Amino acid sequence: MTRRFSVRAIIVVLVFSIATTAFPQTATKYRPSSSAAEVRPARVVLTERQRALHALNRLTFGPRAGDVEAVIAKGVDVWIMDQLHPESIDDSALNARLTPYTTTSMNPQQLAQAFPSDNVIRQTIAGKRPMPTDPELKLVYSVNIARIEQQDLNKGAAAKAILPVPVSSFFMGIFAPKPTSREDQARLIGENLLALPKNQRLVALENASPEQLINLPNRLRADQRDRLSADFSPQEREVFRAFAYPAGVVANELQQAKLMREIYSERQLLEVMTDFWFNHFNVYQNKDQCAYYTTAYERDVIRPHALGKFYDLLVATAQSPAMLMYLDNWLSVGPHSQAAGKGGPTGLNENYGREIMELHTLGVDGGYAESDVTELSAALTGWTIAQPDDGGQFQFDPRRHEPGIKTVLGEKFAEAGSDQGLRVLDMLAHHPSTAHFISKSIATRFISDDPPESLVKRMAATFLSTDGDIREVLRTMFKSPEFWSPKVYRAKLKTPLEFIVSAVRASGANVVVPDALVRNLNAMGMRPYGMAVPTGYPMKTETWANESALLARINFSTALTQGDLPGVQFDPGDLVTVGILKSSDLNRTKAVLAHNYTGLDFAIALAEDAILQGELSAKDKVIIEKQMQDPDVQRQMAASPVDGFRLVAGFTLASPEFQKH
Repeated sequence: MTRRFSVRAIIVVLVFSIATTAFPQTATKYRPSSSAAEVRPARVVLTERQRALHALNRLTFGPRAGDVEAVIAKGVDVWIMDQLHPESIDDSALNARLTPYTTTSMNPQQLAQAFPSDNVIRQTIAGKRPMPTDPELKLVYSVNIARIEQQDLNKGAAAKAILPVPVSSFFMGIFAPKPTSREDQARLIGENLLALPKNQRLVALENASPEQLINLPNRLRADQRDRLSADFSPQEREVFRAFAYPAGVVANELQQAKLMREIYSERQLLEVMTDFWFNHFNVYQNKDQCAYYTTAYERDVIRPHALGKFYDLLVATAQSPAMLMYLDNWLSVGPHSQAAGKGGPTGLNENYGREIMELHTLGVDGGYAESDVTELSAALTGWTIAQPDDGGQFQFDPRRHEPGIKTVLGEKFAEAGSDQGLRVLDMLAHHPSTAHFISKSIATRFISDDPPESLVKRMAATFLSTDGDIREVLRTMFKSPEFWSPKVYRAKLKTPLEFIVSAVRASGANVVVPDALVRNLNAMGMRPYGMAVPTGYPMKTETWANESALLARINFSTALTQGDLPGVQFDPGDLVTVGILKSSDLNRTKAVLAHNYTGLDFAIALAEDAILQGELSAKDKVIIEKQMQDPDVQRQMAASPVDGFRLVAGFTLASPEFQKH
C-alpha cells in the first residue's frame, strides 16, 4: 500500500463523516486551554480565548498559527477597533507579494492597450488603429493578429485539419526531428527557449514568426510553461501569457492578487468587507470588456468605500464602467431623448434599474413596484461609457437622457440631467428598507444564515442615524450580545473561498504562485469574479453543503498537505515551530510538548493546536486513528514522522470542525 492509497481511503470515510454531520447551526465543542476543564454550556458566555478565535474566524479569512495568542495579548476589543481602522495597520509585507501582478496597478486605458481585445485587434487589421511601436507590445499584437486571421481562415471548416506552421530555423536544432503538430512545434520552441540565457528568451520570441507563437503557453508541456514563467520578469511573463488570450492575463492576475490579499493582508476586515461588497455589487469579469474594468472596480470603487458611507459606495458602483457595462446601463437610451431613433443603441434598458432596487438597496421585499423600476431606469439614461474599447471612463451623455419628471416610490424628481439620477440614488441609499436589507446582509455574512431580527433592527437604526456609515453599522454588530453568542460560535459553514483561504492561512503554507488555488476554487464552483448572474455567490450553508462539494474540499486539504499544489509550499515542521514560538500560553505549549502522547496522539494534538485551535470530535479521531493503524502507514510513519503529520494535518483541515467558523 502506498501513501496515496492511504489518503484515498481516509477521503472516502471523511466524505461520509462530513456529509452526515449536516452542519447544524449549533455551537461546536471547543477544548479549553486546560485539558481538565469541561466544555462550557451554550448559555455561558465565551471565554476570552474563544472570543479571540471567534473574532478571527468571522472578521478575517481565518486565524494563522499564533494569531489567537496575539489577539488575546492586544485585547479582543482593541484588535477589532484596529481592524475597523485599517489605515493604521502596516501592510507592506503584502505589497511586496503583490509586486508581480503589475496589471493590478494599471488603469483601464493601459490594460486595454497592453492586452488588446479581439475588437481592437480586428480594428488594427482593418487599418483603423496603428500598430504599436513598442517591441513587446508589437509582439503581442502580431501574435493575436495572426490568431484572428487564422480563426477567420478556418471559419466554417472546423473539420478541416490545420496544417502545422513551419518552424523558423532560429528554433530548429541541428538534429531535431521535424515537428508534426502544433503541440510538437510549441514544445520544440520551449526546449530551445529554455536552452537560451534568461535575458535572451524574449528577444528570441520577438524574432520568431507570429504564427508559431499562437496560443504558445497552452501548447507547451506543463513543466516547460512553469519553468519559463518562473524565469521571466513580471512584464515578460505577461507578454508570454498574452500569446494565448490577452484579456485573460488581466483577469487571471486579478484573481491571483485577490487570493494573495486575502491570505497575507494584515488588514483582514477590510479584505473581508471588500469581498462582501464586491459580491453584493457583483460584476461578471468575462462579460464584454468587463475584464478591463473589474480591476479598477475593486481597487478604486469597492475597497476605498468598503468601510465608508453607503451612498458614496452606491454612487461609485453606479458610475463605474464595470457596472455600467455588466448590467447594460451604458446602452440605455431614453425613448424620448434626442438620441432615440438616431442609430446606435436604442431603447430603455431596465437591467440595472431592477437590480439596484432588488439586490443593491431596497431588497426584493423593499416595497417598490414595476413602475418604480422603469422610472429609475429612465432617470439613469445617459449614464454611459466613453470609448469602451479603449478603457474609457464614465460620462453623462445628455442626448441619451430621457427628459422630464421621474416618480420613484411616490417621490417626484425634477429634470436635472445627470443630477436627477444622483438624487434618486440618494433617496434609495437612505431608505429604511435599504437600511434593513443591508444590515441583514451584513449580519448574514458575519453571524448566521438567519440572523436575529432584533439585532438587524438595531443595525438598521445605526445605519439611518449615521448617514449609512458602514463602519458604525459593523461596530453595532460587533458590540452586540448576538455576535458573541455561543450559539453562533463555530456554527457557520465556510464558503469555498473562505475554506481555501483559511486552510492556507491555518497551514502556514507559503504561496509563491496561487494558480492552483484559483483552479480549486473554480472546481468548487466559486471562481473569483466568475458569478455570471447579478445575485453574487450565495453566503448560506444550503448552497455549499453537498457531498460533491465536500469531497472537493477534502481533496484540496489532502493536496495542500501532501505538497501536491504547484506554487504552494507546505512545511509541517514550520507550522509546528511557528505555532509553538508564537504561543503566549506557555502552559498549553508545555502540555502539548510534554504530554505522554504516542506518535499518532502527539501528531493529532499538534494539528489541533496549530491548525484547529480546538479539539477534533471523538468520532473524527476514531476515523483517522483507524485509517492510520494500517501496517503500511505505520511503517511509513516510523520511517518519516513528517509524512504522518502531513496526513493528520490534511485530516484536520478536512474535518467538520474546520469547515465551520
